[in-house]
Amino acid sequence: MNSQIRRLFLVVLIMFAALGLASTNIQFFQAPSLNADGRNSRSILHSAELDRGPIIVGGQAIASSEKVEDSARYQRTYSQGPLYAAVTGYFSLVSSNSTGIEKAAESELDGDSQSLLGQRIKNLLAGSSRQGGGVTLTLDSSMQEVAAESLGTRKGAVVALNAKTGAVLAMYSSPSYDPNSLASFDSTEVQNAEEALTEDASSPLTNRAIGGNRYAPGSTFKLLTTIDLLEKGVVTPDTEMDSPTSTTLPGTSTTVTNNESAACGSGKPTLAEAFARSCNTTFVIASQQLTQSDLSNVTSRFGFGSDLSIPLEVTPSVFPDTTDAAQLALAAIGQGSVQVTPLQMAMVAQTIANGGAEMKPYLIENVVDADLQVQSTTSPQKLATPISSTTASTMTDLMKGVVEQSYGTGTSMAISGIEVAAKTGTAELGDGSGKANAWAVGFAPADDPQIAFAVLVEGDDTTPVPHGGTEAGPIARALLEAGLK
Repeated sequence: MNSQIRRLFLVVLIMFAALGLASTNIQFFQAPSLNADGRNSRSILHSAELDRGPIIVGGQAIASSEKVEDSARYQRTYSQGPLYAAVTGYFSLVSSNSTGIEKAAESELDGDSQSLLGQRIKNLLAGSSRQGGGVTLTLDSSMQEVAAESLGTRKGAVVALNAKTGAVLAMYSSPSYDPNSLASFDSTEVQNAEEALTEDASSPLTNRAIGGNRYAPGSTFKLLTTIDLLEKGVVTPDTEMDSPTSTTLPGTSTTVTNNESAACGSGKPTLAEAFARSCNTTFVIASQQLTQSDLSNVTSRFGFGSDLSIPLEVTPSVFPDTTDAAQLALAAIGQGSVQVTPLQMAMVAQTIANGGAEMKPYLIENVVDADLQVQSTTSPQKLATPISSTTASTMTDLMKGVVEQSYGTGTSMAISGIEVAAKTGTAELGDGSGKANAWAVGFAPADDPQIAFAVLVEGDDTTPVPHGGTEAGPIARALLEAGLK
């Protein structure tokens, strides 16, 4: 072989090698990012022709794919769109966007999950098109319906958890939206729907149960303050507490009063009575026996500041890193810069109900294949043990008093034949609007807890200052009645 042929051979060999390397790079290394690129029309067409699996509640598909007549494409539909939108989210081929379970369980719904390997092999051997798997959710349809009906047009959120396992039984955010409008093949329709929902001042796309700007917990935070006081040994349920009609924040001239400037019993009630009455002055004064690190430690044990996926991503609740005495006193009654999600407060109630063991909330019960055969099941998982069983028992008794005592703020949650343990709250927004939000947090039955809950009702122009007992409490009662029937 002469030198010219040898050089030509080397050039051709290098060209083939370069071609092979480029092909390998595109098909193996760059494939994931190219498939995920919203500009990739082939990926969009591929997704449109995939029989994406269903999202199932109570044996019924609440999200499914239907074959478009005379087409290879599948249309994503939501049978009860607004009822479950906060959980399902939406899947849009036009905008290449997905949210909620549609996004969090994408590998299962598209059939790519490891748990669906058997299904993929079966389809390959049969020469069938790739199919998605399905996910069965933990939601209780009757509780979800009651949550939606009870909130009605009011802004807010409802969360219910299985008190023993952490399974999410209800998760509703109001106002809701119809995900069908975002799953259309009509790009103009989808664009108009996205713009309308994004620009809506009431933020219907925000899942208020787990995200958004969070909320001041108001008097429901007294659950955590009381736990801290009990653990430090400075009080018992029978300890008489200084509880004047008003008091001044430490180091300031700012006055704090009880709800509607009411007296707190005799002015020297026991902790149990002050807790049931939800007296602000009691806890403002008692907070002076606590430190920043005390309350910060309690909240961090319950998961404040920690990332959480259920598998929807949850916005972490926060307790301030630093406070002076006045700010700490406000934090002790759930005001100031304390910010929580309704899910976080439901988890506090679930922990107390479960004897001090905090369970990880989860929404997916099972993953099923295209034949609806179960391929994997979620096992309950303990996150932590923030409090002792003794403290949990004491807190349960205090919470029962909120509902059972004639002076308790939660009498609206009483159910004949069932003991309910709860805490109400009214949290001022502190933004100059004069509005507040109403809370109800708790569990039932108190002697054998099955359901833990958190209800949040936002103040509006009609009812700017809703109260936990009158606005959130009845919703909690209806929720429990639906779940315990």
